[in-house]
Amino acid sequence: MRRQDRSPDHATSANPETLEADLLGLIEDSREQAAEDPFRNPVLAVTLAITRRFDRGEIGEADLDALFARLRGQSLAARAERLRAYVGLDGHDTRENAMPARLVAAVPRRQGDFEAFRDLVGRTGFAVVFTAHPTFGMPRAVAGLIAQAATASDAAARRPLTDKAAALSTRPDPAISLDDEFDQACIAANHGRAAVDAFNDALLMAARERWPDRWTELVPKPFAIASWVGCDTDGRTDIGWWDTLRYRLESKRMQLDRLNRELPGVPATQVVRDLTAGALAAVNRQLAVAPRLGTKPSLEAVHRFALALIIERERAQTDATAILAGLAGAMGGVTTDEERRTIAILRAGIATHGLSNALPHFRLNASQIHNAVRRVTDLEGEPTDAAQRRSHLATIHALLNDVQAVDVDFGALAAERASAARLMMTITQILKHVDGTHPVRFLIAETETGYTLLAALWLARHYGIADKVEITPLFETASALEQGIRVLDDALRNPHWRQYLKRIGRLTVQFGYSDSGRYVGQLAASFWIERLRLRITELMTQNDLTGVELAIFDTHGESIGRGAHPTSLRDRLAYLAPEDARRRNRAAGIRVRLESSFQGSDGYLMFGTLPLAQATVERIAEHVFALDVADDDSFADYVLSDAASGADEADDPIYAESDFSAEFFTVVRQDMEALVDDPGYAALLGTFGPSLLDRTGSRPVARQSDGGGPATITHPRQMRAIPNNAILQQLGFLANSLHGVGRAAGRAPDLFRDMRRDSARFSRAFRLVQHAASVGDLDVLRAYIDTLDPAVWLERARRTQRDDRRDELVVIATALDRLRLAPDLRRLFGQLTRDWLSLRTAAPDLGTMSPRLTLLHAIRLALIHRIWFLAVHIPGFRPQSGISREALIERFLRLDIDGCLTLLEDIFPVTPDPTLGLNFGEPAGPRDVGTYEAEHGTLFEPIRRSFARVRELSGMIQHEVGAFG
Repeated sequence: MRRQDRSPDHATSANPETLEADLLGLIEDSREQAAEDPFRNPVLAVTLAITRRFDRGEIGEADLDALFARLRGQSLAARAERLRAYVGLDGHDTRENAMPARLVAAVPRRQGDFEAFRDLVGRTGFAVVFTAHPTFGMPRAVAGLIAQAATASDAAARRPLTDKAAALSTRPDPAISLDDEFDQACIAANHGRAAVDAFNDALLMAARERWPDRWTELVPKPFAIASWVGCDTDGRTDIGWWDTLRYRLESKRMQLDRLNRELPGVPATQVVRDLTAGALAAVNRQLAVAPRLGTKPSLEAVHRFALALIIERERAQTDATAILAGLAGAMGGVTTDEERRTIAILRAGIATHGLSNALPHFRLNASQIHNAVRRVTDLEGEPTDAAQRRSHLATIHALLNDVQAVDVDFGALAAERASAARLMMTITQILKHVDGTHPVRFLIAETETGYTLLAALWLARHYGIADKVEITPLFETASALEQGIRVLDDALRNPHWRQYLKRIGRLTVQFGYSDSGRYVGQLAASFWIERLRLRITELMTQNDLTGVELAIFDTHGESIGRGAHPTSLRDRLAYLAPEDARRRNRAAGIRVRLESSFQGSDGYLMFGTLPLAQATVERIAEHVFALDVADDDSFADYVLSDAASGADEADDPIYAESDFSAEFFTVVRQDMEALVDDPGYAALLGTFGPSLLDRTGSRPVARQSDGGGPATITHPRQMRAIPNNAILQQLGFLANSLHGVGRAAGRAPDLFRDMRRDSARFSRAFRLVQHAASVGDLDVLRAYIDTLDPAVWLERARRTQRDDRRDELVVIATALDRLRLAPDLRRLFGQLTRDWLSLRTAAPDLGTMSPRLTLLHAIRLALIHRIWFLAVHIPGFRPQSGISREALIERFLRLDIDGCLTLLEDIFPVTPDPTLGLNFGEPAGPRDVGTYEAEHGTLFEPIRRSFARVRELSGMIQHEVGAFG
């Protein structure tokens, strides 16, 4: 007998609150029934129930839209609350207890203490780096409202803001250009600069109380703001050198604007105000002729821009020396502490950032470096080939012995074709004509050999800027994490590299968590990265480089799939820079500068308003400066690398149990590497996963196949890390943060439980797994896999009572059978399930996916099924552009909806043939005289609207998970 309460056939009200309660009830009931019936998939059962309500007209499009608005509001309100808690916005310290005051209070009262303090705060210990990539997964307006809601002090004030956001789509803005990304990065950077200024102000005011006669000598630079937006050319060719120059000019204009706006209008500042006003006018004239984004400029336009840079060079100022000297002079000429305070803050900002709003980071790929240097070598083979290693190192050493600097002009830059040479020349011109105050960061992705670093050094010396470029390897791939220490060792064996490091005074390395996480698993990546950090410390000690600063730049997004810790910013900072590694640096006498990326709309949220930015900077300050400094008897021993988390990580047992940690993370890595190579994993990611995602950035879209439609994914390496991670989130199982952990835990379950309880480092890392479990569900994943299994559709056809539906189901099953996905996907699901069962045995307290997030998946599956039901009714047609009706149906199964509809609009036009009625001087030939309004109205447009809702649900799922990609 059919159940009367919440049965699939029970009609629902169009009221969104009632509909939500009813559908959530279906989720709960279905889960309860699945506990008794192991062959029942509770998510697919709810999907079927929703489909039947679609069929009966009980849930219409208006009902869905009203329900979506309600669910969006809940998701966005929860995200705003999480953001507020994540940065600790409610934890603002009072002035007396704030970090600047505590730092000053910790200084021993003895001779020389001011000098020690001045040195301490005069060195940059942390840099916030705003990065982009395609991670702008929400509209700019929604991101702004979330940030405002998180800033509001109480729930009553937050509700109108999240309600306003809920009225908007969660899908990203339809066209996201590099200019859009740069604008958003600048807003975040401006809030970051203001927050750093506020911290420096508090530092200066606390110092004034302690040293009333000397505080104006302080130039605090503890934190810096940087960005690579507009300078990151790794994997893309659509950023012209003129674009990069224009972005650096805009950054310079913002810095000059700040000076012009905030300098006190008193006689003592007249010199600086004149310098600033002249420079600002010159920069504006340069920007007026700068080519705009989107089209390749003509040679005449490039020539005009180059001449403006050269002609206005002196007036525009090309380093901060004159302005800093003017500010120092003005400090002695003003009469009030308030004026001195303002000048001191501005001086600190200029000293830290030069003539830039944010310090620039440039990035490209190691292969581009190799290609640029190949033209001056006679070497065969690749530098990464072990058999070629010695010959490449010997050859680049010989080149470095004889390298001569060449002149660079804009004509040579315009003519240069090699990417790395062009980028190095671009940096040369920026240093020469825009801002040469500080060395710029030169990041090299996929560095897997020391030859790459030496080749980059050769390029820098060739263009005369070796002392102004911080050459930085990115260790991210599995190979780089294993070979990273050998890469650095090979470079350090070369005297040119050692001399370079000593001249520039800093060894900079970059660790990436996206590719490493998706190939070896996030937990394993954390271990290998930490191990590499420790070995770098040993290597610097062995090479007598303890006097060289070590800068560590951790790049990641705000998702656990890209290595960001989910629980709090405090945990995130401690997770990225474990206390043990920092303590070893301190013992070796190595000063450390930490840097961390804040990426895309998710990362910029933490700087979305000034209060959020100030809270973020406070958490960074707590991490950089020890909280227990007031109890330290020796201020001389207190350096920037002391950590707020030091107390709870002292003598962490994870380091004593080296065998356990090595074996545990090796198992995770082995299992994840095996998963990545499994054809079922590629099928899971690539079948319709990419189509669940809107374009979320300015990076060019993925390649198309020769036969039309998206290219078939046969291995995860064919897609980038961000969509890889985002697809796992959208399919309801974050394998790159979960898989392999079960088998690893099961090898030593007692020790695993001890480490979770006693080790701050291990338990913090394991919280990534806990979060992944809370937004994942094997039932959800199985529902997507079953959707691609023809046997499931045939079983459904066998049991349906509707003849028309039976025909639809058989067509879909036949098309799915041609794709031949099911065997690989079933085997993959078994592999994931076995590890998950081991993980649940070892950690039975893991959370589960919320009913609301489960419901979003069920609704989206129902909409996907609805699209397929409609697609099988597309009329037959002659093959068009090599595409048959059968091939078109297969593309529908892969959710290539936009491409299919574009093709169908040509095959079945809605407008009459424009040649009808025209006399061409001959008897009229055959024509299609009809139009296809019915097909458009009953098939194509409903498919289009359903797919728009599929993508809308993807945006809502993103907010429930907490980040994109």
